[in-house]
Amino acid sequence: MDETPILIDRQGDVAWLRLNIAQRLNPLAQPLQQAMREQLAVLREDRSVRALVITGQGKAFCVGADLGSMQTPSGQSLGQQTADVMESLSNPLIEDIQSLPFPVVSAVNGPCAGAGVGLALAADLVVAAQSAYFYWPFMPRLGIVPDLGSTWFLLRSVGRARAVGLSLLGERLSAQQAQDWGLIWRCVEDTQLTQLAQTLAVRLAQLPAHAAQEIRRSFDHAESATLSEQLSYEASRQRELIDRPEFAEGVRAFLEKRDPKFAPR
Repeated sequence: MDETPILIDRQGDVAWLRLNIAQRLNPLAQPLQQAMREQLAVLREDRSVRALVITGQGKAFCVGADLGSMQTPSGQSLGQQTADVMESLSNPLIEDIQSLPFPVVSAVNGPCAGAGVGLALAADLVVAAQSAYFYWPFMPRLGIVPDLGSTWFLLRSVGRARAVGLSLLGERLSAQQAQDWGLIWRCVEDTQLTQLAQTLAVRLAQLPAHAAQEIRRSFDHAESATLSEQLSYEASRQRELIDRPEFAEGVRAFLEKRDPKFAPR
């Protein structure tokens, strides 16, 4: 691979991670996935980073699996090899994103297909350019199920009927429709995407240091909890969080009629 598979740069306390196999529309090649995991580990330990934006270089966000590089190894089926890579590399990548100690924005700048959709939806907020679309070709084109979390994210975002329809029919979902269906936060004109992503990331960077992890855990818990169980969970979190300095700062800011200023992580 001639390109550096990802690019990292900083805009203040916001980091940008760009998929950088642009000539092939940013497929999830193994070197790219490995580079992402390595860089996410670095960002996780960098306490000056308070938010992350993931996007693609060139015309696409990510077109999914690098099908052209898939070869059957001797002594192992292609299915077994693929599952091994998913369990050792691809799935941990999604979990890496979901467990980052700061908020993550996906800025979908163009086509987002296959496993690339799972990558995009792993972020806390997803924004997309008007020309972008989301596409799940797994079953209608390849006879396999959506992966990298797509079935999990889709079901919880758009409901079973739409999740099953998108997976079986393989219809492209426009960015506008994705916004209307609640799959993404917002879609904007192509020229506005970068600014929107940066603006949102800057806002997210001002949140309490524990904001992303607490909100993720709260809604994950709510997915399988009864109302009584969730009420109890909320009370248990308030028991701890109200005693933290962030709450005290928030109360002071309210009384002083100013915005709160939370300490970095």
